[in-house]
This record gives sequence, structure tokens and C-alpha cells, in this order.
Amino acid sequence: MAEEIKKERKKRSLSLIQPTSVPTLGNYLGAMKNWPTFQQEFDTVYGVADLHSITVRQDPQSLRKQTIELFAQLIAIGLDPDEGILFIQSHVPQHSQLGWLLNCYTQFGELNRMTQFKDKSQQHADNVNAGLFTYPCLMAADILLYQADVVPVGADQKQHLEITRDIAERFNGIYGNVFTVPEPYITKAGARIMSLQDPTRKMSKSDPNPKGSVLLTDEPSVIMKKFKSAVTDSEMSVHYGEGKDGINNLMTIYSAVTGKSFDSIESEFAGRGYGDFKKEVGEAVVAELEPVQKKFKELINDKAYLQEKWTQGAERAQIISQRTLDKAMKKIGFLAK
Repeated sequence: MAEEIKKERKKRSLSLIQPTSVPTLGNYLGAMKNWPTFQQEFDTVYGVADLHSITVRQDPQSLRKQTIELFAQLIAIGLDPDEGILFIQSHVPQHSQLGWLLNCYTQFGELNRMTQFKDKSQQHADNVNAGLFTYPCLMAADILLYQADVVPVGADQKQHLEITRDIAERFNGIYGNVFTVPEPYITKAGARIMSLQDPTRKMSKSDPNPKGSVLLTDEPSVIMKKFKSAVTDSEMSVHYGEGKDGINNLMTIYSAVTGKSFDSIESEFAGRGYGDFKKEVGEAVVAELEPVQKKFKELINDKAYLQEKWTQGAERAQIISQRTLDKAMKKIGFLAK
């Protein structure tokens, strides 16, 4: 009798990204570039976090446009919507429903300690709404609904996962084993990309200086212009070192898109000026983004395909999330239909 070979279940990974603007080169090299690889290693769930985006007031037309574009962008970077789950958050109402339940299992003091709430409250002092305060409960619902084993996080996102783990452990402590307590998946180093104009700050979608951030949709000429105007220093030597934030950042970018080590980069540009270096970094970035941009342009002109995929994604997401929601509601004591 042939021995049955059992296929080991892949761990499930979850990542969501807000459609508040076009992703930057920092978003891409810091996280998104690795996401297609995760599809081979993990059972993946990716989503456009449009519900999270309204903690800050959004223009309705822009929100719809950016949601579609981000969904297309995720496929353009190499995510296969037929392999993993790829969905739009607001299409799966289980997120909002579990988010409310978890509000009631989260302490006020825990939410009050969240760094992002403090930062955004200062940035948007005229709209410090309840959603901005309780968004970690919705974020926890995003993760726990899919029984995610791992969540890829950077150093600045650890706090979000910590509160999710606290909420899950509290709920499980009361009702038994309902939620998988997720582990952080620390992404590989070398992906922290800083602003081209202020290299002491992370490259951000919300940078007030448009020259500081390279967007995934920037035309090659725009990308080259931004790199040519990147802040450097007066030393005129391409090497990694203290007080050389601008050059350090450009070396990090060049290394990330070419795979070259810092030692190799220093040798390559020994005796050459910053003008040469900035030009070559820009050209390497243009080459890196060319296939992504080409695919994006094809997808954004095929709305029927995109709608088909986000509808399928929502259906698949609801099957898993409803199972978790039903279990949680039963444990709490809600009456079944």
C-alpha cells in the first residue's frame, strides 16, 4: 500500500496597505518587493485597507481612484490574485464587525499609549475622531479574522502587533482557543529608505516636499530629476559613514535594486563624483520599476479584470473570516441566526 504523503500546511501571512496615496520607492523596497516571494513561502492574505484610511478625512473621488490603483499596483508588483487572497477591506464586512467586538476587549489605557494616535492627533488636530483612537482594534480584527500565524513588520510597526497579541491572548484567556496569536515576521534588513531631501527622515507618502519621495508611478524623467537633486554632502566621496546620511541612503537604494554590497559600490565609484553616482542610482531605480510600471499601465486600463479579481478576493476572504467571526460570536454568547 502506497504511503500517503501529507503536505505540511503553510503558515498564513497577512499584510494590508492603505490607499491614501501612491506607494513610494520606500514602501516597495521596504516591504512590497518581498511580497510575491511570501506567496511561495506562506499562505498569503493581502488587502487594500480602505477602512483604515478614513480616520483622516478623504476626498471620495480620490479614495475610489486610489483604491483601484493600489489594487492594480499590488498585482503589478507580482502578487498572484489566484494564488493568495487579495481583497479590498471594505468589501469584507466581517472586519468592521469583529473590530467592534474587539473594541470591547481592549483597554482605554492600551489605546491611549499608541504612538500613531499621538502623532496623527497632532497632525490632524481638527479631526481627532473615535476611529483614530480605536483603529488598533480594527487592525487586530484584520489579523485575527484570518488566523494569521505571522505578520511582516518593520521596527515602526511592532507596537501594532503587540496590542493585537494582547487582545488575542485576553480573548483566548476568557473564552478558550479562539484566535491564533500572531508572531512578528521581521523583514530582512537593508530596506529602510529615507527621504531624498531630508535623509534623516523615512521616505513617506505624506512628505510635504514632493522631491523627497519617489512614487511607483513616477515617469523615468521625474525619477531621474529627483535623484539628481538628492541631498548629499560636501565630501565628494562615495562611502558609507557617519554624517553622510544622504550618501548612505543612496547607497542603500542602489544596493537594494542591484544586489551589490556597500564595499562593491565604494569600489565602483572610487574617484568618481556624486553627479555620476546619483545618475546611476536613478537609472538603476528606473530599470527596477520599469516592469512594474508597464504591468500597472496594462491593468489600470482593464477595469473588468480588476473588478473580477477583487470580487473573487472578497468572496474567498469572507469564507475564512466568517468562520472566525461565528466562533467568536458564539463564545461571547450571541444568538445564532
